Amino acid sequence: MQNRLPLTFILITVVIDSMGIGLILPVMPDLIQEVEGHDLGMAAVWGGILTTIFAAMQFLFSPTVGNISDRFGRRPVLLWSLVFMSLDYVLMAVAGTIWLLVIGRIIGGITAATQSTAAAYVADISTPAEKAVNFGRIGAAFGIGFVFGPMLGGVLAEFGTRAPFWAAAVLAGANAIFGYFVLPETVTDRIRRKFEWRRANPLGAFKNIGRLPGLKRLMLIHFVYTIAFFVYPGVWAYFGVARFGWGPGMIGLSLGIFGIGIAIVQGFLMKPLLDRIGERRAVILGLGIDTLAFGILGFITNGWVALALIPLTALGSIAGPALHGIMARTASDDQQGELQGLIASIAAVATIIAPLIVTQTFYYFTSDRSPFYMPGAPFLVSALLTIGCIMVFVQTPRPQKSRAS
Repeated sequence: MQNRLPLTFILITVVIDSMGIGLILPVMPDLIQEVEGHDLGMAAVWGGILTTIFAAMQFLFSPTVGNISDRFGRRPVLLWSLVFMSLDYVLMAVAGTIWLLVIGRIIGGITAATQSTAAAYVADISTPAEKAVNFGRIGAAFGIGFVFGPMLGGVLAEFGTRAPFWAAAVLAGANAIFGYFVLPETVTDRIRRKFEWRRANPLGAFKNIGRLPGLKRLMLIHFVYTIAFFVYPGVWAYFGVARFGWGPGMIGLSLGIFGIGIAIVQGFLMKPLLDRIGERRAVILGLGIDTLAFGILGFITNGWVALALIPLTALGSIAGPALHGIMARTASDDQQGELQGLIASIAAVATIIAPLIVTQTFYYFTSDRSPFYMPGAPFLVSALLTIGCIMVFVQTPRPQKSRAS
């Protein structure tokens, strides 16, 4: 009961955060074509470049932010991240050149600590047995936001390509004000540790956390899986236009339905599944389902089939929280911020690489140079990557539980 209200606030924070992300996805193809005058294939390439820049900034700064939250607390990190996120969306809303969009992605990437810090906050208030379930709730909250974000973005797109960015700025700013009044601090003197630069960079953090048994291999799986799963935000909007002829409204609707599926799976099915089959089997089951879904999406040509496939693709989302829970139970209480920062950095490295892989694959197989037209080719690449994740995970020994957690 003591942790219910703080957890509720964090979940609301993630919902609003993911709404801001989802709001802009339906208009990105049109926005980039509007700014640069490129065709759809080149717009996808520029979209990948912008995402890579954003992820590179996250990689460089997430461990620093995680270590800052271990020293000075989760509250200031969350609130300042939201303030700068709001300013970033304003810049994107008024940008008239691709270079202003680039600057916006640099600022946004540096300050995008909300997810990792929220995860550290949840780790602070959760027992070891609760961590995987609560991480699943974070995923469900993200899914709920993803439901409303793309759908609202598709509607707002009717008022112009900039309208969703203004809406995202308002949401992030309002959330910062809300958090200022209701968010308590969880970092106490018991778990507070001093800030050290040698641990506040990606390589230093990985060297220190990597000493925990079994974590390096789990981080590798997390890295590859993030690349594979990025095919959805990376090319779905462009894939929908090229394969099914969808507009922003339909793209927003499809992403909204996908978000509903993830919210149901991670919000209501995660705990019963974990109780029944455990975290390890949940990881394997989720990866297997993802492999099947990616393979089907690679070949389908009917948009209604893609929509009907969403429940299956959503069920595969159990893999992420289960893997996250295994890693969180390996770290001690005073390392949770550092661990979450490292996880965010690993995801950011994957997100640096993923856009280049999926958008370049999409560009090639939709261009005149390709021997055949296949917009679904990026999904087949993701299927191969998830197969590799399964092969590595089944050979990974069970990590030892940290005594301090």
